[in-house]
Amino acid sequence: MTQYLTLTELRAKLGNRSRSAIYNDLAANRLPQPIKLGARLYWPSDVVDAHLAALREQAA
Repeated sequence: MTQYLTLTELRAKLGNRSRSAIYNDLAANRLPQPIKLGARLYWPSDVVDAHLAALREQAA
């Protein structure tokens, strides 16, 4: 079952990046777009992990 990350959990996963830095990364397509459920945003953890792995491979 897919787990969904809140903004706070995503910040912790990314090394406590600031909220504005995460939104800048979203605008520059360095992070996958969130899913809006009700009034909150969530990121599927498996999508975030795959995206970060792809960025690591590009950097290597």
